[in-house]
Amino acid sequence: MARSRRDKNVSLTKVKKKTKETKNNLVNEVRASVDQYKNLFIFTIANMRSTRFIAIRQKYKETSRFFFGKNNVIAIALGKQKSDEYANQLHKASELLKGQCGLMFTNMSKKEVLTEFAQISEEDYARVGDEATETVVLPEGPISQFAFSMEPQLRKLGLPTELDKGVITLYQQFEVCKKGDKLTVEQAKILKHFEYKMAEFRLIFKGFWNKKDGFKELDA
Repeated sequence: MARSRRDKNVSLTKVKKKTKETKNNLVNEVRASVDQYKNLFIFTIANMRSTRFIAIRQKYKETSRFFFGKNNVIAIALGKQKSDEYANQLHKASELLKGQCGLMFTNMSKKEVLTEFAQISEEDYARVGDEATETVVLPEGPISQFAFSMEPQLRKLGLPTELDKGVITLYQQFEVCKKGDKLTVEQAKILKHFEYKMAEFRLIFKGFWNKKDGFKELDA
């Protein structure tokens, strides 16, 4: 009887070797970028949206290179302490690598980067767990933007709805959320249905480094 491909044994030694090679490659790529580019920015992302971040990487690919995630490996590449830093004061940049953050190596000037990225932001719908930026109250009355077939779905989300002559109607005022609320699944869906955008995608620069001036923290 032929063996299934799923029965094929995978050597853990090979897996570990490949993982180590991947980490070593990342370390080498980060260090090569230190040598190649003039400036380094450490950034975090507010309201991460993968498609928007990919678009930014594509837009600046001629002048810059981005690394995102794998903080520990990147910190090793830069150096975690003064004694093992790859270049002067890079260990200070490593100290900022916490949570969702990354590196932007670039030949653009500090002024160019901060000016351009201050204008790069995009509103989006908030997700579960995001904080409501305003109080939203839906008034009593018809909500004719929805097809009548949506009524059961809206009612399931907690909205006090009924059909009145084929038109979905709120039979009483409904508070969706208060400012500062951590949004639930239902609240996030209702806000999206009613086109309330409470999230803003943007890059926040936390630190700056170059060979000449060393490292400096930046105000968010």
